[in-house]
Parts: sequence; structure tokens; C-alpha cells
Amino acid sequence: MRAIAKVFWILAAFFLIVAIAYGFLTGMFEPHGVEPVGFPAFLALSAMFVMVGMAMNITIRKNELGASEDLDGEVHHDAGVQGSFSPYSWAPLWLSSGAALCFLGVAAGWWIFAFGIIFTVYGLLQWVLEFSVGQHAH
Repeated sequence: MRAIAKVFWILAAFFLIVAIAYGFLTGMFEPHGVEPVGFPAFLALSAMFVMVGMAMNITIRKNELGASEDLDGEVHHDAGVQGSFSPYSWAPLWLSSGAALCFLGVAAGWWIFAFGIIFTVYGLLQWVLEFSVGQHAH
């Protein structure tokens, strides 16, 4: 896990350097100044790698070392429960259908986008509240 976190931090630094160089070079050679799509995209990409790297560091601090961190570790040492997943859940279908409709709505018509938002919110709420045992249990 530590190696994975280091990879994400290295990629974040790399894309930040690329963003700065890209912004500087397009600012010098483009007639209209800094290119308005690529520069923010590289900054956003660097920010995403920073977020994943921070999440990995938090996970490393909260959990014990896994078998992948042990130099003498074997593959079977990581065997066991990896999480709780619902095999018969319809929520991912609703969520992915809503996301597809949102993307289609941007390209084809904004009224489709509204239906995509409805499907997405329904799927997200269903997925989040799937194992709820409180007021919203089903």
C-alpha cells in the first residue's frame, strides 16, 4: 500500500510539473494566451492524484501492513474477506444508466440530462442506503 501511495504522489508531482510547463509554453506561443482546456485539465489531473494519494496515506495510517508490504509475505497471506459487496444489487445498474443518460443529455439534449439526474440520484441513494438498518431500511 505504501508503494501505491508513493506512485500516486509521484504522478501528482509529475502532472503538476507538466501543467506548469504546458501553461508556460502555451502562454508564450499561443496568440490568445494560455490554452483554456489543457492547462486546467492537467491541474485537475494532478489534484485527482493528490486526492488518491492522500486517501492512501490515511488508509495506511489506519490499517496494519498487508502482505504486500512484507518482504517475506506470500500471496495466500492476503486471503480472506476483502469487503462487503451485494451480489444481487440493482443500484449499480440505475447509477450507470443515469450517468449514461447525463452524458447523452449533454450531447443530444438537456431534457435527457434531467432524466439522467433523476436516475443517478435514485441509484446513488439506493446504493448508499442498501445496508441501512435505521429509518430508511428496506
